[in-house]
Amino acid sequence: MSPDWDDVSFVISSRYRTAVLKRLAVGPATPSQIATDADVGISHVSRALQRLRDRELVELLVSDDRKKGRVYGLTEYGNSVWEKIEAENMV
Repeated sequence: MSPDWDDVSFVISSRYRTAVLKRLAVGPATPSQIATDADVGISHVSRALQRLRDRELVELLVSDDRKKGRVYGLTEYGNSVWEKIEAENMV
């Protein structure tokens, strides 16, 4: 699936969304792991994850009822968007 430029633009217009996608490109992680690794606040990470989920760029890998230990990963589409961002040197 070829990435939509609207989604590429959506990600790169926020340093938090960019940081979240960059971290998840390495592998699945919890919001607190992302916050620590990317050196950003957990509230920014949570908001970015929700917006990225709304666009189906990231997915929750555990049950939606879990409140602790929620693990997120890139969707196949999210991975292709990230690859496009990297290929075009937009980070």
